[in-house]
Amino acid sequence: MDLDALAAARGAEWARLDELSRSRRLSGSEVDELVTRYRAASADLADIKTSAGRTAHGDHVSTMLARARLRLTGAPENVLRQIPRFFALQLPAALYRVRWTTLVIAVLFIAVTALVAFWISGDEALVASLGSRAQLEYYAENEFTGYYSENPAAVFAGTVWTNNAWIAAQCVLFGITGIWPIMVLVQNAVGVGTAAAVMLAFDRGDVFLLFILPHGLLELTCIFVAGAAGLHICWAWVAPGRRSRGEALAAAGRSLATIALGLVIALGLSGLIEGFVTAQPWPWPVKIGIGALALGVFVFYMVFVGGRAHRRGETGDVTEYEAGTPTLTAG
Repeated sequence: MDLDALAAARGAEWARLDELSRSRRLSGSEVDELVTRYRAASADLADIKTSAGRTAHGDHVSTMLARARLRLTGAPENVLRQIPRFFALQLPAALYRVRWTTLVIAVLFIAVTALVAFWISGDEALVASLGSRAQLEYYAENEFTGYYSENPAAVFAGTVWTNNAWIAAQCVLFGITGIWPIMVLVQNAVGVGTAAAVMLAFDRGDVFLLFILPHGLLELTCIFVAGAAGLHICWAWVAPGRRSRGEALAAAGRSLATIALGLVIALGLSGLIEGFVTAQPWPWPVKIGIGALALGVFVFYMVFVGGRAHRRGETGDVTEYEAGTPTLTAG
């Protein structure tokens, strides 16, 4: 089959099909015409695929047919029907994709935090550069722990939730820069390390860990995941492979931006723990156990549920029907 000759012969009909499928209002006769041209174009596509396989002409016709099909049969999909697929397949698959990058970031974050904490706490001059001894002692003895109980639990939980969710969203959405996620992670590692240094300098290192671990296990993991997702988006732009940079970036953005929504939920849980558990006068094994359980649920969802979704071919991206036919690439 001469595809160029077919395209020249059917070009006007395909253009009319595309015009009708894009029209906001159709009369009765135009609907009939749309159905007729849809059937004719479907036959053309079948001939193209039978004789030549997948081609640029075939993808062009396929895209027009998808638009026409949506025009004829489409209706706003019930959001409630999308929720199960999102949580069972799309989100865990996207999280699974960044699991190793998340682990690397976690190790580097802990290393930087520990380095800053022990470096500053071991040098009296560096400790003194952070403030007067009276101020630092007050921070270590009162202010650090008082931070978790100075506001009503619900207000505090909501505040830390929105703040952390905004940080995570920035890491994902501004990940294309390649700089923003790294900047956020380093800034947080240095901040946590500096706070730990002050506590260590006044022999309150145990208090630091006991107040950080209940909520920090899940909270920091979420920030690591957000940073990993942002860096993956940047890498899709830097090394697109056989796809164009635009296509690679679009696919990575669609699939990994779902992580931002998932992290909002996970950070909501860590906010509840920080607001309602961390400051409670409960035994520390109970409080840390609650934080560890929350982290365990998240890791199970990320690794095991995500792995199952990955084996089913999910990447976190929308389906080809929703995203449109991709452009052919050589090789």
